[in-house]
Parts: sequence; structure tokens; C-alpha cells
Amino acid sequence: MTALSVNLNAIAHLRNRRNLPWPSVTGIGRLALDAGAQGITIHPRPDERHIRRSDVFELEAMLRRDYPGFEYNIEGYPSPAFLELVEAAEPDQVTLVPDDPTQNTSDHGWPVGHQANLLQDAVERLHQSGMRVSLFIDENPEAPAYAAQIGADRVELYTGPYGGSFATDEADRHLALLATTAGAAHALGLGVNAGHDLTLANLPAFMGIMPEIAEVSIGHGITADALIMGFPEAVRRYRAALA
Repeated sequence: MTALSVNLNAIAHLRNRRNLPWPSVTGIGRLALDAGAQGITIHPRPDERHIRRSDVFELEAMLRRDYPGFEYNIEGYPSPAFLELVEAAEPDQVTLVPDDPTQNTSDHGWPVGHQANLLQDAVERLHQSGMRVSLFIDENPEAPAYAAQIGADRVELYTGPYGGSFATDEADRHLALLATTAGAAHALGLGVNAGHDLTLANLPAFMGIMPEIAEVSIGHGITADALIMGFPEAVRRYRAALA
């Protein structure tokens, strides 16, 4: 079954609006894991506008101590500072994204052929520390070959265009491209993750055509639903949608 990794960036962003320790990032992480999520995802950025450096290590300590076997996934641009951070935290998976530090959120995958030396060096470095590496890619059937070339273990499909056009004819086109890209990745022996703008409404169609997805990372949608139904119930409903 496809694993659910809950992205906690939105929780950290809400906390950082005030100089207060709540909502607790680790506390919400516990709620998500206790309700059935199989992992936690974070995307720390240099300005710490949501996830802080201290969160990275508090979550790492919580997972290793209280949730052995659950996955810790850290996303980020492979700058020297980011690589040093993940080497210190030693997550199970590192997802490399092409974000500019000032971007509000991820909005595209790595262009094919872009920054090959940077990515290959980063992948080799992370593998030396025993971390699985995923490359964030667009709905492009040529992208998995690039990910394999630089040594990644998995790809993460950027599903924003599909999520943003859901319930329109355009969504079907994006879904078909995503499925073709996933098929190309599997043919190369790569694992396939997915994330961005996935919701309770659009997950069933997505999973119906790509049941072999290893993991989805969901933050904004699940947090928005949790404001209405509570975090444990939101996690349970997303797990059901994945099934």
C-alpha cells in the first residue's frame, strides 16, 4: 500500500506567526503518526520561515526514540548548508528539489540535464551516509532517465498541475503524463513518490491509475482538512483515499 508522509511545514508556518511554542510541530507529528501516517516530511528553508533547524533535530529525536521504522523525509535544494544539515540529522530519505530560497513553495521539478554535476555529487555524498535519495521531477517521461543517470533511488512526481486542474479535461492530460512518467521510472528500477496539491477529492483518480506509487507527501491539503475534522481524522481519511 502507498505510504502517507505528512508534511509539517504548514504547522511550523502557523506557529511562527507568533513567538510561541504552539502549535507544536512534534506534537502534530505524533498525532499524524499515531493516526496511521507512515512518515514525516519537512522542507527547511534557509530563512527558517517555517521549519527551523531546531525542528529538524527535535523531529529526528522523536522518530528515532518513539517511532522506530517510521520514515523521516527531508526536502531541500542541495546547497552546502542543506547537505550538512541532512548529514547531521540522517533522515531515511532526502528529496532534492530545485527551489530558489525565496520561493513560497515548490512549483517545478528539475529540468532534464540541469545541474547534473551538482546533483550527482550530492547523491554520492548522501549515499555515503546511507540515505535514500529522491529527485523531484515534472510530468516528463524523459525525467526518470535523468534521475537514474545522476544516481537517484527514487523520483517524486510534481503533481501540482494535476491537482490545480482537477475536475477539468486538462486534469486528464496531466494524469496521463504522470502515469507515463511513473511507468518510465519503474522501467528503470526507480521507486516513485508523488506530492503537491493532492487532496481527498483528487487522490482516488490518481491512485486508480498509479497504484504502484510508493509514497505520497501531503501537507497543505491535509492541514486544511485537519482544521475542520482534526488531524487524526484527516490522516485516517487520507489513508483510506490511498487505499
